[in-house]
Amino acid sequence: MSRSRLRHLLQDPLEAGLAWGLYGLLRALPLDMASGLGGGLARAVGPWLPVHRVAERNLDIAFPNLPAPERRRLLRDAWDNLGRTLFEYPHLTQIMAERVEIIGGEHLAAFRDDGRPGIAFSGHLANWEILPAAAGVAGVPLTNVYRAPNNPKIDAIIRHARRLSGPHLVPKGAPGARILLKALKSGAHLGLLVDQKMNDGISVPFFGEAAMTASALADLALRFKTPLLAAQPIRLTGARFRLIISPLIEPETLADGQTGLLAQQAFMGAINRQLEAWIRANPAQWLWFHRRWPKS
Repeated sequence: MSRSRLRHLLQDPLEAGLAWGLYGLLRALPLDMASGLGGGLARAVGPWLPVHRVAERNLDIAFPNLPAPERRRLLRDAWDNLGRTLFEYPHLTQIMAERVEIIGGEHLAAFRDDGRPGIAFSGHLANWEILPAAAGVAGVPLTNVYRAPNNPKIDAIIRHARRLSGPHLVPKGAPGARILLKALKSGAHLGLLVDQKMNDGISVPFFGEAAMTASALADLALRFKTPLLAAQPIRLTGARFRLIISPLIEPETLADGQTGLLAQQAFMGAINRQLEAWIRANPAQWLWFHRRWPKS
C-alpha cells in the first residue's frame, strides 16, 4: 500500500478525530478558561520547541538592543498570545458578540458601501481572526487567503471555526490567485495577512532589514484601483480585544508615482512600515515564530 493511500485511510482520520475532539472540548469550556488554558500550555511548552530559537533571532533583528530579561518576558507573552489565539477558535462567535471594541467602524461601513471592490489587510497580531469576523458581522464577507492544511478533514474544522467571516476561504498558490482575480472583478472584498515571508516575493525593508515580501497586495490594489482597509487587532486582557480600523487608503498614494517593481517596492515599503508601527506598539502580540528574514 502506498504511503499516500495509508495516510488517507489511517493518519488523516486519526488526526481529524483528535482535532475534532479537542475542538469540542474547548467549545464546551467557558471562553476565558479555554483562552487561559491555551496561553498556559503555550507558555510552558513553547520555549522548549526549536521554533523558539527562530523567534529569538527575529527579536535580535527587530529589537537588537532589547535587554535579556525583557526579551524573555516578551517571548513568554508571545507564546501566551499564540496559545490563547489557537484555543479561542471555537469561541469566535462569542468573542465578536461580547469581547471586541471597534474603533473606526465608520471606515468599515465606507469600505462596505462605496460600491467598489476592496482589500482589507492586517498582520498576525493578537487574535488575527478578529478582522475577518468583524467584517463578516458588518456585512462585508471577505474572500480570505489562508494556508490549507494537508488533511482535508482538519480543513473542515478551520472552515467551521471561521464561518463568521464568510464562506470564501482561498488556499495560497496559483489556483487561489486566480480566485482572487475573479473575486475582485466581481466586486468582492478580499482579506489578506501581509506580514509573512514569501520566498518568491520582492525584497523590501522590514525593521531595517531586507525581507522577502509578498507583492500581491500592491499588485491587486494597483491593478483594480481598490481602496485598502487597514485594521489593527489588539489583545487587551485575556480574551478581550480592540480593533482599530483606519480610514480607507487609495492605492496610488502608496506607489509614490512609480511603476513596475519600483511601485511594488514603494507600496509594500509603506505597508511594512505600518506593520512595524503595530508591532512596536504591542510586540508580544505578533507571531515571531516564523523565518521572516533570511538571517532568522
